[in-house]
Amino acid sequence: MRPPVCVLVALACSLLAWPALQAQAPAAAPASATVLHAAHLLDVERGALVSPGEVLVRGNRIVEAGPSVAHPAGAAMLDLGQTTLLPGLIDAHVHLFLHPGAEDLQTLLESIPQRTILAELAARDDLLAGFTAERDMGTEGAGSADSAVRNAIDAGLIPGPRMRVSGNAISILGGHEDAIRFNPAEHISSNATYANTADELVAVIRQQLKEGADFIKIYETGDDRIVGGKLVEPYQYTEAQLAAAVQETARAGTRVGVHCSGEPGALYAVQAGVASVDHAYQLSAETMQIMREKQIYAVPTFTISEYFADHAATPAEAGDLRALLALHIAEFHKQLAAGVPFAVGSDVGPFPHGSQAREFELMVQYGMPPADVLRADLLHGARLLGWAGSIGELKPGFYADLIAVPGNPLQDISVLKRVSFVMKDGVVYRK
Repeated sequence: MRPPVCVLVALACSLLAWPALQAQAPAAAPASATVLHAAHLLDVERGALVSPGEVLVRGNRIVEAGPSVAHPAGAAMLDLGQTTLLPGLIDAHVHLFLHPGAEDLQTLLESIPQRTILAELAARDDLLAGFTAERDMGTEGAGSADSAVRNAIDAGLIPGPRMRVSGNAISILGGHEDAIRFNPAEHISSNATYANTADELVAVIRQQLKEGADFIKIYETGDDRIVGGKLVEPYQYTEAQLAAAVQETARAGTRVGVHCSGEPGALYAVQAGVASVDHAYQLSAETMQIMREKQIYAVPTFTISEYFADHAATPAEAGDLRALLALHIAEFHKQLAAGVPFAVGSDVGPFPHGSQAREFELMVQYGMPPADVLRADLLHGARLLGWAGSIGELKPGFYADLIAVPGNPLQDISVLKRVSFVMKDGVVYRK
């Protein structure tokens, strides 16, 4: 449903009035030093709790972390009680420019300025849920507007996570996210940018990087369907075409992430050297071996599959989507056994922003130990986003991106859905 003008005015006003909202506003500029104290602190790499847990923050950086830290004279003290301190969460697959509802229709009926306002609110909701870093995997027809949102966050104009943005995703004519279900005589715009050859891929990549993209998102497979009990996945680009894209992004110092659910597209993508295979419903043994050797991350995005199945338009559609999810779960078990490296991404947007911690629950439910899920999110996520050594751990020199949860995520990962404290870049956003 298209929001009325009065709703948009209210949304805009809420953003302008944001600093006055105590529950959502950052505190004043951070003190010269702040000591955070909690019952526990998560050592991500070891997969263990340190008890008690303290972190000394100076400005926007962590100075010390452990069972006890220095308490400089004049330092602000924050006692977070019976909680666990851990690094801010990372979502490696989000869509700030989408919200629940008919995806094709919202991109048709909502203007880019309107969608940008909604994206700002989505960024705020994700941050308050504890996600202090995200990778935006395509604006779905809003071009480079995600660069403007990222820049506004970085400038402190609006609240939101650290963002890596891709601008519009890239696809072939008639491919994924093209308006193939509409009357072709109406010339409905694609939600992706067309590139049909290696030369066109390079040209589009250069344009997107010029417009502010941090990395490039490419659709490598089309519609997902099961035929005769087997996943059918038409590929969109050859290995040679993807290799040209990877080479061009490498020249510019960045990387490619692909939307890819199955074979042979996944094999083409990993042979070309992409950074991640997002969705990864089904991967061949050869593909999994290459991913393990090259440390190419699979990003399963279970939450979106569950949401679509639960909100299907018809029982028949629900049955098809549940069959696809069941296949994905079975293949996930194989990927775990094969040693495929994972990052955590939810595909939030088509389901409500701020609710994507469900992804952690599902990855544990489907067979991944909580400590491994946390390492996948925080260590692998930091590497995938290009912030290794800066986020994802509570260590000296890292950015002061921290959250607190009421419980032990190593025993009950669902506590990540109940974040009670959020600090990003040394500023408290939720307390």
